[in-house]
Amino acid sequence: MKRIILFVKRKRALFIFLAGFITTLLLIYPYQKAISYTSTDAYCNSCHVHDHAEESWRLSKHVDNKSGVVVHCVDCHLPPKGHGYLKAKAYHGLKDLYGYCFKDSSEYKWESKRITEQANHFTYEESCIKCHSNLYPATISTKGADSHMHYENHRETMTCLNCHMHTGHFNPNYQHAQNQSFGDEEAPKEMFQTATQVDAFENFTEQIPGSSVSFDMVAIPGGSFKMGSPEKEAYRRSDEGPQRQVSISPFFMAEVEVTWDEFLAWFGQTASEGRKELEVGTAEVDAITGATPPWGAPDQGWGKGKRPAITMSHHAAVQYCRWLSHVTGKTYRLPTEAEWEYAARAGSKTAYPFKGSPKDYSELSFWNKWTGADTTLIGRYVTYKANSDGKTQLPDQILANAYGLKNMHGNVAEFCSDWYAPDTYKKYNDEQLTDPKGPAKGWEHVIRGGSFRSDASELRSAARASTQTRDWLKTDPQMPKSIWWYSDANHVGFRVVCEVPEGNEAN
Repeated sequence: MKRIILFVKRKRALFIFLAGFITTLLLIYPYQKAISYTSTDAYCNSCHVHDHAEESWRLSKHVDNKSGVVVHCVDCHLPPKGHGYLKAKAYHGLKDLYGYCFKDSSEYKWESKRITEQANHFTYEESCIKCHSNLYPATISTKGADSHMHYENHRETMTCLNCHMHTGHFNPNYQHAQNQSFGDEEAPKEMFQTATQVDAFENFTEQIPGSSVSFDMVAIPGGSFKMGSPEKEAYRRSDEGPQRQVSISPFFMAEVEVTWDEFLAWFGQTASEGRKELEVGTAEVDAITGATPPWGAPDQGWGKGKRPAITMSHHAAVQYCRWLSHVTGKTYRLPTEAEWEYAARAGSKTAYPFKGSPKDYSELSFWNKWTGADTTLIGRYVTYKANSDGKTQLPDQILANAYGLKNMHGNVAEFCSDWYAPDTYKKYNDEQLTDPKGPAKGWEHVIRGGSFRSDASELRSAARASTQTRDWLKTDPQMPKSIWWYSDANHVGFRVVCEVPEGNEAN
C-alpha cells in the first residue's frame, strides 16, 4: 500500500512538473516571439513614419557600408541585454504606443529632435561601445585619435553622439571634416564701392564696400531705464538683480542679427589673412584678420542668406566688427549689456516689450505643458522653441519692437561686449549709472536674448546668460581648439551697434 501511495505521489509530482514545464514553454514561446517581432526594423518603422527615419537609416554607414553589416534600430535605440534592455523597451514602447494612439505624427517637430540633446534620450552609449569597443583602430587618423582621447577624458559630459550624431541616420548637410570650400560664393556682378555716408542721427542702410551686401541700422535715442528684473518677476534668476537705474547715450543698432550674407562678406574678403590660428588677445591679430575654415557646416544645413549667422566664436564676432569698422570708416562693435537690454525693452518695464507674463507662455508651467498656451501674440514678435521648428528662421517673419528692432528676444541669442559675472549688478555702487560696460575682466562674455530653442521663460528682457567656451568646443577635433568657430553652439549669433559719429545731432 505504501508503495502504491508513494508511486501515486511521484506520478502526481511528475505530472505537475510536466504541466508546469509545458505551461512555461507555452508562455515563454509567445513572449519570446513578441519580443523578437517588436524588435524588427519593420515593426519600428510602422510607428516611426516620419520622412527621414527609414530612408536616412538606409543611406547611413550603418547600412550602406563595404562590410555588409546592418545595424538595426534596436541595436542603437535600446541598451544591450543586461543593461536595462527590457525596462528601456517597455518605456519606449509605451511612449510610442501613446503617441501612435493619441497624437498626429504630421504635427511633430522632427527637426527639433535631430539634435544631440534630444538624441541622447533614445540612443544608448552602451550600445555604441558594444560594437565599437576599440576606439583606436589601426586605420584611425591622428585627429580621430585625439578626438577619442578627448572623449575618454570627458566621459561625464560627452557621449558618442557629440561627434557621430548622424552616423545612424544620414544627413547630406553634415560633414565631420574641415570645410575648405565654406563661403566660396559666386562673386556678385555689382558691388558697393563706398560705405553709406551718415550725416544725421536717423535710420540708415549700411553698404559693405567690396560686396553687394547691405543692412539696416536703427537710430536708438538716449534715455534711462531700470536694468535687471524685479524680485517678483516669474522665472527670475539671481544674476538679474538688484535693479539699477541706468542712463544710455544714443547709438545705432542693427535691425536684425548679423546675417550669413554679412558675415560671409568678411569671411570672403579676409580669408587669405586668416589661415593661421592665433592666440586670443595677441598683438598679431589686426582689424582685417579672417577666420580659418570651419569644421563641418556652420549653418547646420539650414541655409545661409538672410538667416542669422551662427557658430562663430565671440572672438570672431569682435574681429568682424573691427573689419566692418575698417571698411566703412565708422565705429562698429558689439553692444554692451546695458545697451542691449535698453534696446530690447524699447521703453517697456515688464518682462516682455509686448503684453503677457512669462507664466502665460512658458512650457515650465504645468498647466501650459499639458493643455497648451495661447502663443499667438508672443509668436508674432519672437522666434523661439514653440514656433521655430528647431532651427533659425528668416527675420521677416517677425514684427519689430517699438524701436524698430526685430527678434531681440529670439531666433539666436546675442553676444555682448561685457565680461560675465553673476554679481555684476551688485557691484555697481552708483545710484545712477551712465553707459556701464560691466566687469573689467573675466572668463566668459555675456549673451542676451533667447533663441530658436528657448522656452518663453528665457526670452525675458532681463534674462542673462554667458558663453560656455569649453562646452561649446567639445567636438572640435583640432588641437589647439579653434578660436574662430564653436563646434557645439548653434543657437548664438550677434547684432552690431554703431557709435554716433562726432558732429551728428542725436536727439
